[in-house]
Amino acid sequence: MIWFDLVSQLLQSLLAILLAPLLLGWINQCRAWLQNRSAPSLLQPYRMLRKLLEKDAVIAHNASWLFRLTPYVVFASMVLAASIVPIVATDLPFSPAADVIALVGLFAVARVFMALAAMDIGTAFGSLGSRREMLIAALAEPALLIVFFTPALIAQSTALTTIVEQLAHRQLHLYPSMAFAAVAFVMVLLAENARIPVDNPSTHLELTMVHEALILEYSARHLALMDWAHALKLMVYLTLGIALFLPWGVAQPGHWLALPLAVVAVFIKLALLGAGLAVLEAVSAKMRIFRVPEFLGIAFLLAVLGMLIHFLVEA
Repeated sequence: MIWFDLVSQLLQSLLAILLAPLLLGWINQCRAWLQNRSAPSLLQPYRMLRKLLEKDAVIAHNASWLFRLTPYVVFASMVLAASIVPIVATDLPFSPAADVIALVGLFAVARVFMALAAMDIGTAFGSLGSRREMLIAALAEPALLIVFFTPALIAQSTALTTIVEQLAHRQLHLYPSMAFAAVAFVMVLLAENARIPVDNPSTHLELTMVHEALILEYSARHLALMDWAHALKLMVYLTLGIALFLPWGVAQPGHWLALPLAVVAVFIKLALLGAGLAVLEAVSAKMRIFRVPEFLGIAFLLAVLGMLIHFLVEA
């Protein structure tokens, strides 16, 4: 029924938007525990967003309309991306409008606007961050596309809802190709979300930062939207990994009673993945920017290897 689909769509979109800062707070808390530091509150990201939203924005005199528009475009792109990723159910009215290839395009739109806005002010750090961001994007996007091709070939569709339905609601079957794709996806996730070892999300050292250099000139509500969009992007990537590689527990279309269990399953999966990400960052060190092409090149090769294994073994 259309009303059930609309309620499911609204529920999943709101879950992603509202829980994204909480997920970031959970990761920061786990990382603090692992480093034997006093852990910040889980609600600290919400407090920072509220504090920024209450302030007045300071904008450079030479800033164009592009600089002012970019936070809204980036946030809207991440909200739209979250709306087409199955989180608790596969009956999403918005999902037929975009597949996995269009999802990569949404990430690219947000990235291009951020890079242009960083260069719009004319500061050295903004241009430096833009160049590094586009270098990483040029290597990460092809690897992400190849990762998507493996489950798309298994499901014979590039629609996320179809892929999840094929993988979640069928008899248990082991796919060696998905193991290679999963490792490649984790590597791309770290690069795309400015996490260690590619980038340090908590650094403000001018010579090493990438993502922070892109948003260095933003303040108040604009910075709040950019930070919220960054947290939402991490949420989208983790839920995307769950949908592709851990889809069990996702409710089938029209099953109201399965929705509460699906929500609980998503909470448990996100908590475990967030803790795993914190562990990975605690035991890793940030690599030099010149080593990032090698890192993402390995991710691309693993994704291609997974697709070849599908053709040779599973097809």
